[in-house]
Amino acid sequence: MIRYTLVCNKRHEFESWFTNSAAYDKQAKRGLVTCPLCGSAKVEKALMTPKLARADTPPNHEAAPAQPPPSPPPHAGEGDATPAAAKVPTPVAMISPQEQEFRRKLRELRDHLVKNAENVGQRFPEEARKMHYGEAEHRSIYGVASPKDAKALHDEGIEFSPLPVLPDEHN
Repeated sequence: MIRYTLVCNKRHEFESWFTNSAAYDKQAKRGLVTCPLCGSAKVEKALMTPKLARADTPPNHEAAPAQPPPSPPPHAGEGDATPAAAKVPTPVAMISPQEQEFRRKLRELRDHLVKNAENVGQRFPEEARKMHYGEAEHRSIYGVASPKDAKALHDEGIEFSPLPVLPDEHN
């Protein structure tokens, strides 16, 4: 997999992952790579700095993972009615107006797909194959696939996308 930093004609910068550079070229040529903020298909690769290995770091060394939230104190939950799980800090964020707009567009995309596509559930890999190989009429579908099934579909050249999942809005 390769990650590209991309920029649209309105100068919105975003990142996207591709199997390889040829996959990016193919999708961009077909207008399938679009800006998540404005929807423009006029997208190009932004100038990126290469990730260079340091001489004092082993080649397979990964960056340290983000630190988990701190554990509650050992006496948390003692003598009060609040469950200990409720006292564990929860990751939170304040997002910019652009990120709020991006989130809104993802929610719109998901709502549109769910409203206008057929939910085939666990049959997703089977139905996707039937359409790909001309055994069934092409239509919009969604469902579930295991990582193994998704990899097999990808290896067969069957194009699909993950359905955006966003937590419910509470604010």
